[in-house]
Amino acid sequence: MAEDPRRRRQALLKLLLMAGGLLAAGALLREMGGVPGTAWVDGTIRDEGIWGETVFVAVGAALTAAGAPRQSIAFLGGYAFGTVLGTVFALTAQMLGCAAAYAWARLVGRRWAERRLAGRFGHRLRPLRDVLAGSPFQATLALRLLPVGNNLALNLLAGMTALKAVPFLAASLVGYLPQTVVFALLGKGIRVEGAWQLGLGAVLLAVSFGLGVWMWRRHRAARALEGG
Repeated sequence: MAEDPRRRRQALLKLLLMAGGLLAAGALLREMGGVPGTAWVDGTIRDEGIWGETVFVAVGAALTAAGAPRQSIAFLGGYAFGTVLGTVFALTAQMLGCAAAYAWARLVGRRWAERRLAGRFGHRLRPLRDVLAGSPFQATLALRLLPVGNNLALNLLAGMTALKAVPFLAASLVGYLPQTVVFALLGKGIRVEGAWQLGLGAVLLAVSFGLGVWMWRRHRAARALEGG
């Protein structure tokens, strides 16, 4: 059945509002002179060399594993180290946190993860689990590219269902990258008052979202054809 054109227009409108809101929020935060966490970066991380980088990665990994938004880690990475190094260190922290949560759910806390996921997501748990089990790399990549959803929940679900580690982590690495670059750009833009970084971040977020939606729909269509 063809997709409702009205739903397509609504999705496009939401995407434009998200990108515009991101740009406006970044400009507002820049005018305010900072965001939560930047004082910690200024006092503990920046200009501290290898020590500061190590502390940032360790704290970022712990926060990601505990459920903190991975985008906030990328933002602070960009604020502390600039776009390139901020992306590298934030992505390292995100992957360590992802692997830790995955390993916890798979090896130690499977029953705890089951209770948490079932309580929060209930009716959506089984279909998503089946999709991930059928195509771990493609499905994980599509979900990571979308700027919505719960990073910790996906990590726990993958571990709980004993999803193969290599495709899950590889897809997470690739899928994390676009938004990590976006928010590192925003962090750098806040620090140096770079309007072009904020604008480029909004554009890249829109591209990431569109690519994630396209991949997810393509993946679901392929599975439907296989089932038919």
